[in-house]
Amino acid sequence: MSLSGKVAVVTGAGTGIGKGVAIELAKRGVKVAISYNSSDAGANDTRQRIEEIGGESVIVRANVAIKQEIDDMVNAVADHFGGIDILVNNAALQLNYNFEHSDEQYDRMMNINLKGYWQCMQAVVPYMKAKQSGRIINISSVHGKRPTDFDTVYSMTKGGIKMLGREAAIELAKYGITVNTIEPGAVNVGKQGTKETKPIVPAEAADRLKKEPPRDIRKKFPLGRVGLPKDVGSLVCYLASDETEFLTGAAIRLDGASMLL
Repeated sequence: MSLSGKVAVVTGAGTGIGKGVAIELAKRGVKVAISYNSSDAGANDTRQRIEEIGGESVIVRANVAIKQEIDDMVNAVADHFGGIDILVNNAALQLNYNFEHSDEQYDRMMNINLKGYWQCMQAVVPYMKAKQSGRIINISSVHGKRPTDFDTVYSMTKGGIKMLGREAAIELAKYGITVNTIEPGAVNVGKQGTKETKPIVPAEAADRLKKEPPRDIRKKFPLGRVGLPKDVGSLVCYLASDETEFLTGAAIRLDGASMLL
């Protein structure tokens, strides 16, 4: 699975899933643009981790709710690396406000989680058209597949991402650009910052779980654990590779089968 020399933009790469994706891409020789909005320390930590494995990266700041900032970011990355081969739309907002969102909160979430994805795609597509190839990977969620008891608007944005990917896959196929969606389930992103990811449960709870029958955690997570950012990163790498040139318009659930229970 050769990705060496490719250029990727990863939004929300200062923390959580985006950090894991950026690092996994760098491990495979991808030149990574670490896009972030507010987590300066997180973005620098991502760059440091990439440098430690001998990778190449650049930090670019952009609020993906603002088109001009997106355009400036993408143009800066293309100028720095000489083009763009991969876009990973990951930056997202989850307020957990149940049904009672204000108009301002609704607009903010839509502008980041859905419109931001669309406008990032618009910005990178000209560079991909120039090469007649490209990989766009949108990070959605299992909440775009099934109803939940929290954050209605978040689920709406995640469902919209799937349709954005499907429609774009049809339109962009003639340029050799594929568009696919990943739908993660629960992912342990730890504390959002520069420290190592913390366990999903406190130490005392982890000790207690060790003494309980394994089937207890498997009642909700059949593989015995939740996902990790590197799990998402590994799938991103596969979708970004030449091995998936015939895979487009797909939405892949990545939840360790937890949604089946």
